[in-house]
Amino acid sequence: MTKADIVEKMAKDARISKAAAGAALNSFVDSVTKALKKKAGKVTLVGFGTFQKVRRKARKGRNPQTGATIKIKASNTVRFKPGKALKGAI
Repeated sequence: MTKADIVEKMAKDARISKAAAGAALNSFVDSVTKALKKKAGKVTLVGFGTFQKVRRKARKGRNPQTGATIKIKASNTVRFKPGKALKGAI
């Protein structure tokens, strides 16, 4: 499902224009992004799941083409843990 598909479905279900649905989706994505940028970034949507920022430690990896060892820098990433209702629906 693409962003356009989601916007179309939101517009149909809420009986609003696609432009309004697109603006609502963009606002949601921006809000989640801003929340996750904070130090203890976490967004919980009851019944759906939790987005949480986690720190990956620096580690060693291997280039699959050459077999050479490479250093992978520490980085931030996002984890998603599905809620009970989402797990049950799938």
